[in-house]
Amino acid sequence: MTMPHVLILGAGVAGLAAALQLGRAGWQVTIAERASDLRSDGYMIGLSGPGLHAVDKLGLMPRLRPMGRDIGENVYRDRAGRELIRLRYRDLLRGIDWLTLARTELVALLQEAAAPFTALRLGTTLVRLEQDEAKVRAWLSDGSMLEADLLIGADGARSSLGRQLFGEQAGFERPLGYRAAAFRIPDRLGLGEDFLSYVEPGRVAETYQLADGELATLYVWRTRETGFVPSTERRGVLRAAFRGAHPDTLAWIDALPKEAPIYLDALTMIDRPRWSQGRAVLLGDAAHCLTLVSGQGAGMAMASACLLAQELQKGSVISALARHEAKLRPSIARLQAHSQKTASWFVPRSAIGFSLRNAALRYTPRWLLARHFTGAIRREQALLGDQTVFIALGRKAPAAW
Repeated sequence: MTMPHVLILGAGVAGLAAALQLGRAGWQVTIAERASDLRSDGYMIGLSGPGLHAVDKLGLMPRLRPMGRDIGENVYRDRAGRELIRLRYRDLLRGIDWLTLARTELVALLQEAAAPFTALRLGTTLVRLEQDEAKVRAWLSDGSMLEADLLIGADGARSSLGRQLFGEQAGFERPLGYRAAAFRIPDRLGLGEDFLSYVEPGRVAETYQLADGELATLYVWRTRETGFVPSTERRGVLRAAFRGAHPDTLAWIDALPKEAPIYLDALTMIDRPRWSQGRAVLLGDAAHCLTLVSGQGAGMAMASACLLAQELQKGSVISALARHEAKLRPSIARLQAHSQKTASWFVPRSAIGFSLRNAALRYTPRWLLARHFTGAIRREQALLGDQTVFIALGRKAPAAW
């Protein structure tokens, strides 16, 4: 019997998770990744709820758990360097099963696990596609043409497959009013387990030490700009966004080697009316970008990949794609609505809002603040209230949710 073939565009979290699950289920897997190597952006991700259950279903928990980062204190300073507050997240998240780790570590582990099932083509993109009831035919930038039973677009929020299937995506974007940037530099601070953040109205820059001894940085700022920024212009855009901020935030930018990559993009949710057309489907950020404000992007990408693989075992490809979307879309819609409501707390725009948030964090008793944090996380996970995602992962959400 001929093995079914899936072509996956994108070797990020969603694409590699799908490759792993489908490869284990007997599919022949090809991944086309536009980059010449897998991204090494310096930023951390948090996994909880469905994300952790997806890791368990993927069989990666024994190896992933030791990679978890134990955050000590996050020290917040203003633009003059004055300390505003210290938060110890291990106390605030007590009682919540939460795993913090570098995105690069998760991607590397997924790639290693999927490698036995996967032919990975780096520096390769989709040029055009045709499909009928039986097959998808994809012409790639390396000059090849592949036939597949299924085409998965896991190529990010600016998905090229999304444009080919549904047209330009401007009408599907839901900007949250921020841009974010991230990169890695040599460690000269010796922060250990602590995070250091410089915050002010409308922008925040933070850094923390990675396991390999480098520093990861994350910059987030308020802006109405949402367009793509070419890699050659990102340093200048970032420097302009943080003009007048604490000198450290600019020194970190200047410490970056000229040829080193910078991740920079708008925090924009993607809300497409459909995720699939024929035998082609969008997965992860390409279908339903949640942005880092939600804290659920990587986790839901893996959960979505697991759910898709499960549905594909039940029958035809096209009906499986329909069931996958019907089961997952209500949960995604609730998470996106929640992210829009909480975005203003992430980086307050006004000086008054900034001061009120800081005062609340500084003067609220720690036991009450911890209750608020854990309650917020449980409420976020309760947005998966019909438990469809948990059931698909072989789990049941705790009754307290």
